[in-house]
Amino acid sequence: MITENQQSELLWQPDQDRIDQANLSAFIRFVEQQSKKNFPDYDSLYQWSIDDSASFWSLLWDFCEVIGDKGDWVVLDNLDMEKATWFPHGHLNFAENLLRERSDDLAIIFRAEDQKESQLTFNELYHQVAAVSAWLKQQGIKKGDRVAAYLPNMPETIVAMLATTSLGAIWTSTSPDFGEDSVIDRFGQTEPKILFCVDGYFYNGKIIDVRSKVKRIQSSLPTLQNSIEVSLVGLSEGDNGLAWSEILETEHPEAISFEKTPFNHPLYILYSSGTTGKPKCITHSAGGVLLQHLKEHQLHSDIKKGDRVFYFTTCGWMMWNWLVSVLATRATLVLYDGSPFYPDGNVLWDYADQVDMTLFGTSAKYIDALKKNHLAPYLTHRLKSLRTLCSTGSVLAPESFDYVYESIKPDINLASISGGTDIVSCFVLGNPLLPVYRGESQCRGLGMAVEVFNEQGLPVVEEKGELVCTRAFPSQPVYFWGDEKGEKYHDAYFARFDNVWHHGDYVRLTRQGGVIIYGRSDATLNPGGVRIGTAEIYRHVEQLDEVVESIVIGQNWEDDVRVVLFVVLKEGQELTEILLNKINKVVRDKCSPRHVPAKIIQVPEIPRTKSGKIVELAVRDVVHDQPVKNKGALANPEALEHFRDIPELST
Repeated sequence: MITENQQSELLWQPDQDRIDQANLSAFIRFVEQQSKKNFPDYDSLYQWSIDDSASFWSLLWDFCEVIGDKGDWVVLDNLDMEKATWFPHGHLNFAENLLRERSDDLAIIFRAEDQKESQLTFNELYHQVAAVSAWLKQQGIKKGDRVAAYLPNMPETIVAMLATTSLGAIWTSTSPDFGEDSVIDRFGQTEPKILFCVDGYFYNGKIIDVRSKVKRIQSSLPTLQNSIEVSLVGLSEGDNGLAWSEILETEHPEAISFEKTPFNHPLYILYSSGTTGKPKCITHSAGGVLLQHLKEHQLHSDIKKGDRVFYFTTCGWMMWNWLVSVLATRATLVLYDGSPFYPDGNVLWDYADQVDMTLFGTSAKYIDALKKNHLAPYLTHRLKSLRTLCSTGSVLAPESFDYVYESIKPDINLASISGGTDIVSCFVLGNPLLPVYRGESQCRGLGMAVEVFNEQGLPVVEEKGELVCTRAFPSQPVYFWGDEKGEKYHDAYFARFDNVWHHGDYVRLTRQGGVIIYGRSDATLNPGGVRIGTAEIYRHVEQLDEVVESIVIGQNWEDDVRVVLFVVLKEGQELTEILLNKINKVVRDKCSPRHVPAKIIQVPEIPRTKSGKIVELAVRDVVHDQPVKNKGALANPEALEHFRDIPELST
């Protein structure tokens, strides 16, 4: 067991050749030449990027060759986080930056389970965007209008987004596994004029027909002027709107006329999970998203022109927005839609070999599922091109770090990254120049003044506390849509600490500059006044062979809080006295006596959001007989009933 102040085990470090060839090394040389400063290591570069953030973001613009005019000022009022304005005189077009490559190289590779495959070159992508952009313009779509998508993660979605943003219009999307009420809760607030939709999608070898859901969504959005239906599964094209193939035939100029917008003009509207109320409409700027993603892709993920980048995601998760920006680096997007375990757990690794992925992105839960199913891609696949594996969505346990290096690839940069929809990017990232330590994210992102605050609001190192950001950064939301006075925005991030972004993660900053994440701070347990991160319990309980997954909450009990652990067991297993003792022992030995659950209860299923995150707060509400405010945000809301009126919780 790693104690609080003990350095984690070194698992990997880059060789000198990899360091020399990294984009980040080239950026350091560029900054040294431009600034006449010297940066002997990442720590010195990071500190400069915080102390002189205006110079950092300005030089990043130049290094990444952003197409646009950055103006005379980089930032106004950097001392006031809520009101800081980046590049106030800057102008650019997001789509123009993503469509900079014009060649017959592949821009997009797509697979929908084993049912459908397609590819687009950069020239073909540009041509399709030009046609759809011309059609949208004919419909009167202009700068600031909203265009929505109810689509899978497929090439047509990329084309529609780029066409929308080429006009300066605002893009918003959900995936077709969302129920109609969840979609209406989102799009109903942002009032789109155009809806791109699909006939259905493939999942686990089945065709899921969504046409009736689309009709109900359309009838509930009075602002809709037109809809376009894409046929993925072959049920229809044009039943719920114009056919996609028809608008691709729209006459258009050979060159797209990109609408330049201010740096802080809205680009995307993303949505919070909505598990505590109506989803918040988090609005992000064109310039902020572009600059932040260029930094994370080129410097932290070492993505280069010609690389092939994959992230397992849907269009309802911010990682889709993160992924598509890869086009700005002239890399190839590798898309997959469907189950990651159909027909078996090798499907994504087969895909990785087939297309020579260089970056494989996924969730911590997926890695844990591979481990529990005893899959070893290292023994069954070549993975010769794979340099980076990114994990996000939930905490990656130290044992999963071991699994990656033992069973996936020993020479790989494992980047456990963390941020969120709130910033459509990351606070904590990978780094091609730094070693990987067991259980740690490698570093804080450049230009992100990330610290850990204790309960008194003081910065600490090697102590658990709240992840905060103390200086402004370009990918802060410009506002929440419909939040005219900015009250919801303030309450979401700035109510806890004055003029400091409070992100809601419970973490520890290590002496070597890494970050260890213990879970969401709003789900942190507090028995006897001692704060316990939920990830600490999950890490050890879910290593047991009998346990598939678990969820833990704090139950109000006798003027205190007691720890209650729910477990899903493998088929055929039961929660016997022997297994109860085994779970309690591992928690006591690996965590502490304070962590040991007062109750352990078997359930058949755990509720989770559409992006796969378990929902401790919703379970806690059910246990305390409180209403769950937005069940529509859950992928399996019926699972909440397993936690209602449990006799063991009344004693």
